Amino acid sequence: MPTIHVEMFEGRTLEQKRELAKALTEATVRTLGSKPEGIDIIFTDVKKHDWATGGVLWSERPDN
Repeated sequence: MPTIHVEMFEGRTLEQKRELAKALTEATVRTLGSKPEGIDIIFTDVKKHDWATGGVLWSERPDN
């Protein structure tokens, strides 16, 4: 029963999450031999001001 945690910036659509859940489930079935109904995927949307890389908040990055 694999559980896959996906953390990403907020703003993805329901359709994008649906497609990602399907792709991750298919890849897990193919790779681990799991049954689809035993695979859980948890999406966590994170605001850019709650995520930092290299000591800089993503909300404050010049390329943002």
